[in-house]
Amino acid sequence: MAASDIAIVATAQFPSVRRSIYSEVQLLIPTVSAALEAIGVDRSAIGFTCAGSCDYLTGGPFAFVTNLEATRAWPPIAESHVEMDGAWALYEAWVRLQHGDIDLALVMGSGKSSPSRPAEVWPQQLDPYYLAPLGLDPVSYAGLQARALLESGKATERDFAEVVARSRRSAQGNLNAQVRGDVDVDALLAEPYYASPLRKHDLPPISDGAAAVVLARGDRARDLVERPAWIRGLDHRIDPHQPGMRDLTTSASTTLAARKAGYDGGPLDAAEISAIFSPQELILAESLGLPDGTVINPSGGPLCANPIMSTGLVRIIEAADRIMSGDASRTLAHATNGQGLQHNLVCLLEGA
Repeated sequence: MAASDIAIVATAQFPSVRRSIYSEVQLLIPTVSAALEAIGVDRSAIGFTCAGSCDYLTGGPFAFVTNLEATRAWPPIAESHVEMDGAWALYEAWVRLQHGDIDLALVMGSGKSSPSRPAEVWPQQLDPYYLAPLGLDPVSYAGLQARALLESGKATERDFAEVVARSRRSAQGNLNAQVRGDVDVDALLAEPYYASPLRKHDLPPISDGAAAVVLARGDRARDLVERPAWIRGLDHRIDPHQPGMRDLTTSASTTLAARKAGYDGGPLDAAEISAIFSPQELILAESLGLPDGTVINPSGGPLCANPIMSTGLVRIIEAADRIMSGDASRTLAHATNGQGLQHNLVCLLEGA
């Protein structure tokens, strides 16, 4: 079986909110059920389950184990977990399906940022001797990226604001988005800095949410849905985590992942990219080699909903949904882990 003979056949999202009263398990149960019910598949038919989440956010070791309640873990199931965005859980499930002995896999991604203090949690990902003690949180790291873009002449603060304005307009039709609306670029530029050169709207919202995907291979995919979203290529690459060891105005790992996934810079109907901060969209569009005029983040993207540990999986979902609905023939999705676009994944999807 070719790796390209695996498709997304069902998706579901729990709408992102600033602060959910539900636990991660409670977010996942209806989300997983909706994905399975969409194709009339019982949980017992799933050959492999993989979840992406973060114990740091939950605040307890092996907290991800309780999330298995959403999958009906008894009788025993074949499952795995990645301490990463759900997009990497999808990558593992995609590899597992290539073994050929199963034909269905379930992928989950979930995260609740609201109970924690992200500015204190995320520096713990970094070098424990030099970076973590500085409290180099994602906003500070993104600020360094934004400043590097400005000083290199590759972008202006107006470019950042235009990304925000377009994203919020696009999100108006997305019921799963947390932030939406028609905003004026000049009004955005008149707002005070949050952490220069970033304003608060250049940052993603703090979101609680979850997402689920069902993958199928070969004829099983064709039997389940009329128009599967075929994964034509999927790859992920990583850059050094030390910010002084790479050019922050570009993303070499994204470029390499895109090429390895088979994307050659050709036309796309849409690209869903994990631009967590507005300047990152400019970096990613260039690094991916997106043609001029490509529709970027028609869902609104992470600037309008950022359910950490499922933000990247949501990008794949949004790209796949456009194909399964017949609105697109070829789309691209991107996910990122770590700070400052350190680790990147690219997924190329087609409708035939």
